[in-house]
Amino acid sequence: MIDEIRSYCLAKPGVEETFPFDDVTLVFKVGGKMFLMLPLDNPEFVSVKCDPDRAIDLRDAYCDILPAWHMNKRHWNMMRIRGAIPRHLFFELIDHSYSLVVAALPRAIRENILACDR
Repeated sequence: MIDEIRSYCLAKPGVEETFPFDDVTLVFKVGGKMFLMLPLDNPEFVSVKCDPDRAIDLRDAYCDILPAWHMNKRHWNMMRIRGAIPRHLFFELIDHSYSLVVAALPRAIRENILACDR
């Protein structure tokens, strides 16, 4: 599943994979901003950015969605990779994280990234 998550993220416009913290925490960025973190030494969870209100609703609805460790828990959730989260929702939440980050980028950077998708 790690390879699938990696391929899914890298298929999005403007995405880069980095190891900014250490050599085991894979971070996907768009426009230089993080939208997904995956610890390769313990790949049980993936952390994604989330709208704060939706984050709470998701945590209430799914025991495999929790506040992300070492991140702003208001804006970041971690999802159990092999948990009971429906597959379509798992990837929808990756899309949601990516979209939130792109929307917050300066207009010129955002337009450049979105132009690559055309």
